[in-house]
Amino acid sequence: MDMATIRQLEGFLGALLILIAYAGHQMGWMNPRSATYNVLNAVGSAILGYIAFHPFQIGFVILESVWTLISIYALLRPRRIAD
Repeated sequence: MDMATIRQLEGFLGALLILIAYAGHQMGWMNPRSATYNVLNAVGSAILGYIAFHPFQIGFVILESVWTLISIYALLRPRRIAD
């Protein structure tokens, strides 16, 4: 398998993870404060962020890097009893 095909598959996987989280939230299947939701977003955006570095695409690097950081923050923030 050539490198271009591998990168396409990686991009598909990253987008799929984010879309699963989004659809899960919109359909009421997934709580946006849950670890699953935030792990899907963090991993998916990290994959897409990595891909955006080659070739360098500043808009996507910023978008995916910030998306990853916010998702990681949501995973690590202290939970309130009501959550």
